[in-house]
This record gives sequence, C-alpha cells and structure tokens, in this order.
Amino acid sequence: MPCVSILLPCYQAAKTLPGTLASIHQQHFLDFEVIAINDGSTDETLAILNAAAASDERIRVFDILHQGIVAALNFGLEKASCDFIARMDADDVMHPERLQLQVDFLRQHPETGLVSSLVKHTGNAATQAGYAHYIQWINRICSAEAIALNRFVESPLAHPSVMFRKELIACYGSYRDGNFPEDYELWLRWLEAGVRMEKIETYLLDWSDLPSRLSRTDKRYNADSFYALKNVYLIRFVAGRARGRRVWLCGAGRLARKHSQSFREKISIAGFIDIDPKKIGRRIENLPVIALEELGNPSENYVISYVGNRHAREWIADELMKKNFVAGDDFILAS
Repeated sequence: MPCVSILLPCYQAAKTLPGTLASIHQQHFLDFEVIAINDGSTDETLAILNAAAASDERIRVFDILHQGIVAALNFGLEKASCDFIARMDADDVMHPERLQLQVDFLRQHPETGLVSSLVKHTGNAATQAGYAHYIQWINRICSAEAIALNRFVESPLAHPSVMFRKELIACYGSYRDGNFPEDYELWLRWLEAGVRMEKIETYLLDWSDLPSRLSRTDKRYNADSFYALKNVYLIRFVAGRARGRRVWLCGAGRLARKHSQSFREKISIAGFIDIDPKKIGRRIENLPVIALEELGNPSENYVISYVGNRHAREWIADELMKKNFVAGDDFILAS
C-alpha cells in the first residue's frame, strides 16, 4: 500500500493540469497514489488525466458529475487508501522535495496532525497585492502556537500545501459544504478539537493566483462569509476563556462593528477600545469607548481585536502584552 494519497480535484483545468502532474512526477518521494477527481469538466481535463493514468499506475482517475469542490474532495477522501493525505490543486506546482519532507516531518512528530509549508505567490504582486500580502502573512505564521493564535485573523494555511493524517477525518469529520470556505472551516474545527498544525519553513509549493480561482469568484470566500464563519468558532473560544471577565472589543469603527455583530449577539461585551481620540469617551451603540491605557488588568478583562490593519493589530498585541495580557488566555486577534 502506498504511503501518501495526493488528493487532486480537477475542474476545467486543461491549461494548468499538465504542469501540476509534471511536478507530481518529479517528486523525490515515490510511494504515493494520486486520487484525481474530474469534477464534471467539459474541456480536456479528463483526457489529460486518463493519458497520465495510462502511463503511471499510481494515478487513479474518477469521473463524477459536477457538484463542486466539497463533494469532489470528500469523494476523493473516500477513495484514498493511504495514512497520509496531501492536498493539491490542478493549477499549482509542488517542489520535488515536498512529499518527502512532509512525510518525514509527520513520522518524526507523532503529536502533529497536519503539516504545511511556505508557499510562493506565482501571480503579479503589483496587480494582485492583496493576495501577495496574504501569502507574506501566512509565511510568517509557522509554529503550532502561532497558527493556533492567529486562526481568527485569516486562514493560516494554504490549502494545497497541507499534508494530514487520514485518521483525523474519522475523528473530527471531513469537509463541510456551506456558505463559507471549506478549508478554513476544516482548520477551525480541527484546531478547536486540539489538532496540532505546523509548517516546514521551506518553500514547497508554487501557489497560483488565476482570475478563475474560487477564492476570487465564489461568494463563499468573500469577507462577510469569512467573518460569519470565524465568529462561530470565536464565540466558543472566548466563552471558554473569558470565564466571567468583562469582554472588550478593540475597534469601534464601522467595519469592526459590522464584522463583530454576530459575535456581539452571543457574547455580552463591556464596551469598545479604540485609538481614535474622537471616539474615546463617547458611547457607540450605547456602549462606552475607552483608550487602551484605561483598560484594567487581565484578571478582570478579556480583549478581542477586530482591527484589520496589520500594523495596528501588531501594535495592539504588543501593548496588551506590556500590560501582562497573554495571547489566547487574555486576548485574541480576530482580524
């Protein structure tokens, strides 16, 4: 039995699929199978997969009716026969040492359930600046502790860069379909269950940023969907840690209030914290707005930051730690 199942859903991927398959064939680690799911493509995707399978018995091709990425992923998981699952998309390229390094890592770290890596952005950093900045951010979030603490800021993992133990599916469930990004929901659910996730600090994947990618075209990946999803898990996270303390929200601006609305419907908050002197001392939505300097000690207060600006977010975290607030235990970043 091969060691790694490469889970490869494909939809209308004829232009990019040959490069993806070539990168799979160039792997130093050879003990793998490819579970290639043609999700009802109408271009040459299926023909390319069948031709590849004809020359390599490790490639198993499944042709299903088009049902979307979640159905294709879960179908592939059911067909996978290996202990380790490596995700791959049909428009990305893995580096030759990827499988070997990730298999070695999981074998050497039995306490870790999922391992990712650094990824290279293959789009235009000028015209696709938002995605380029996001990739710079995830490439800085590498340790298990950093991934766990930053899970509510953004999705901390590039989906096609991960390898995980198949047993996690049986323990904590597979991909769920809904009005949310399926990979982010899976990470949040598994992290909530205590699954340890880490990154190898080596570039092992070239991550494409094509105009057709789902994160650009599907409403499940827009900002409102991200916040609606993360607030579900954030509510439970804070409820388990605030333990009777007053809960404060950093960010009294319009966007912060919008993004925190579903959170505030479930968790009673004492008020807002803001750095804008025009807001400090006022009441917004009938709640007081205070300066960070006015905040009491962590034994009585818990803080959630919905501030989206990266530099402001880092400044808030630094200032809270100066006041002896511990990340996770006494405050959490949510944007």
